[in-house]
Amino acid sequence: MVTTYENGCFLLNGTTLVLDDNDASAKLSAEGFDGVTKEQAKENTICYGILKAHNTSDSMDKLCVKFDKLTSHDITYVGIIQTARASGLTKFPIPYVLTNCHNSLCAVGGTINEDDHMFGLTAAQKYGGIYVPPHQAVIHQFAREMLASGGSMILGSDSHTRYGALGTMAIGEGGPELVKQLLGQTYDVDMPGVVAIYLEGEPKKGVGPQDVALAIIGKVFGDGYVKNKVMEFVGPGVKNLSADFRIGVDVMTTETTCLSSIWQTDDEIKDFYDIHGRAADYKELKPGKVAYYDGLVKVDLGSINPMIAMPFHPSNVYEIEEVNRNAADILADVEKKAKVSFGDKVEFSLMNKLKDGKFMVDQGIIAGCAGGGFENICAAADILKGKFIGNDRFTLSVYPASTPIYMEIVKNGAAATIMESGAILKTAFCGPCFGAGDTPANNAFSIRHSTRNFPNREGSKVQNGQIASVALMDARSIAATAANKGVLTPATEFVGDFNKYKYHFDSAIYKNRVFDSHGVADDSVELQLGPNIKDWPSMVALTDNLLLKVVSEIHDPVTTTDELIPSGETSSYRSNPLGLAEFTLSRKDPAYVGLAKEVYAQEIKRRENVPMEELDQELVEAVKTIKAQFSDVNSANTGIGSTIFAVKPGDGSAREQAASCQKVLGGWANIANEYATKRYRSNLINWGMLPFIIDEGELPFKNKDYIFIPGIRDAVYNKSEEIKAYAVSENGLKEFSLRLGNLTDDERQIILDGCLINYNRVK
Repeated sequence: MVTTYENGCFLLNGTTLVLDDNDASAKLSAEGFDGVTKEQAKENTICYGILKAHNTSDSMDKLCVKFDKLTSHDITYVGIIQTARASGLTKFPIPYVLTNCHNSLCAVGGTINEDDHMFGLTAAQKYGGIYVPPHQAVIHQFAREMLASGGSMILGSDSHTRYGALGTMAIGEGGPELVKQLLGQTYDVDMPGVVAIYLEGEPKKGVGPQDVALAIIGKVFGDGYVKNKVMEFVGPGVKNLSADFRIGVDVMTTETTCLSSIWQTDDEIKDFYDIHGRAADYKELKPGKVAYYDGLVKVDLGSINPMIAMPFHPSNVYEIEEVNRNAADILADVEKKAKVSFGDKVEFSLMNKLKDGKFMVDQGIIAGCAGGGFENICAAADILKGKFIGNDRFTLSVYPASTPIYMEIVKNGAAATIMESGAILKTAFCGPCFGAGDTPANNAFSIRHSTRNFPNREGSKVQNGQIASVALMDARSIAATAANKGVLTPATEFVGDFNKYKYHFDSAIYKNRVFDSHGVADDSVELQLGPNIKDWPSMVALTDNLLLKVVSEIHDPVTTTDELIPSGETSSYRSNPLGLAEFTLSRKDPAYVGLAKEVYAQEIKRRENVPMEELDQELVEAVKTIKAQFSDVNSANTGIGSTIFAVKPGDGSAREQAASCQKVLGGWANIANEYATKRYRSNLINWGMLPFIIDEGELPFKNKDYIFIPGIRDAVYNKSEEIKAYAVSENGLKEFSLRLGNLTDDERQIILDGCLINYNRVK
């Protein structure tokens, strides 16, 4: 059972909880903590101590954080380095790891993927970084094995940058935030709330880390209980979890929309560092004698059963046994929710998965930073021992998260057991998590120990009439299902024994293959630029006024970054800003790109000093209406751009391209009721886009309408809380209000300058 509490709590001596209610003072006094205030006790969380050590400002309310290390993968590092180069980068100031785990198959686009890898290698040599070749490790496993250290902070350009179980506060953000660190700037954020994740008990046999993670996500995602906060794992149950188990829970905290995570550490984590030859990097972390938390999530580990996150979100959580009992009702609900997203674009049905009362699965995957850990794979092997997956449609693929893990399961026999069952072992690769590997058949149902199950994230293309479904499960229950030849089965039905496997880390694997500059830059190295690697197009400063055309209107409860810019094979074009932009919203609103380009063509003319009266006739009519009230509007003072409306955009990936692709197509703003994550809003800001907020309710505009925002530059500069905007129609102007929310002074200047690149050039 997972329980959340309305108020905060005090934690005494790491074990005793005192809820923040009317009796709190008396209870604290009885425990010997008389007179302790919440403000004092807040400073005793693990999170506070780490943030204080990394904050460069004179305020713990307004943080300016400098990180110890950076990490990126081959979807993001080219754009990051190109942006930093445009701003004067000469050397990586802190360790920066460039891994190659996303486009590592080099299966589409000709040479463009390997061209990116060669760019990465030469960049590591030139600027003093670390280069991890394809198939060696997924980004986060390498970071766990080689980067994490107690009390440190790591910033990664992947949303699942989470190493809290090892005592490292890690944050996943869009590429521009890494650019700032490379240029000696700071990560600016208000002091986040800290929520205690209080673990008690121990998991029952057959329950794995994904089960615990999904139970937590299912409880806290819907109401945003930990949104943009730090999850601090404490309590007596922590000691009952292995390091691998903790890591498996921790990586999934991203799906709660929290900012970061941190765990108390102990001998289990010390052993992890010892095994990896990095004993000096261990640090014992625990809260002070009395710590205050802004929220409390109690997790009774022993009450959690094998879980499944049904399509199409990690929070759509059920117990597997519940799905088997009520499959028809639950599948009907999934189909109903899918109708909201897909409409009539595809034929989608899951009822045909029921065969003789049993739920039949088509595919199983154990992979990546969540599923590919040593203990997950060994447990799966124990369940599969002496079984076979059958010769019908069900398939099973297992991807160890690093070559050292692969080597160890070969040595201990787990690899042979898995392959004898009919499953396939593959190299370290993130493809199944973002649609670039093991794409199922149309209308197939895949169960995966990976991080996400958003629509089309498995690789299907709605625009081509394709749809497949992914449900998230733990490796143990996936193996139990495989052993049952595709019949959905919880691992608690496994009657055998789980063996205790000792892990041995072979450091020679990385020493022999990974390029490590040890921080030494070599300016004589020439960057290797393939023909697909392009510079960012020029961008202009914010004009006095804005005339925006709404080119997409999305009313789904949440819009993911996968919907804003698809993953999968499109990721091969991420080193080419304009090439990638062709895929923007292609699976959600195929008309978007064409409409945005039409608007941008008028903006290009405006920049060439073409009078407003000589632009597109539709726009000319809009300007006529505006000039009736704002006579000074002209090409010199009024920019022309596009915007989208979405209820809650930005859930999921940290990929900056969800914003930059809109920007290079002429996007100047988003309008939303709220933003799903800080990282998506930050991406908008860093690309000079206005993150407008509008109150819930009927919109004062519709798709393809124009919106005029007079004095927007002054409003940003003067920190106006309410911004007047006008919906333009043939009947005149209809006034309504927008807000920008909290912005730092630097963020305001980035928007005024047009983007982070311009901001740094001006500096």
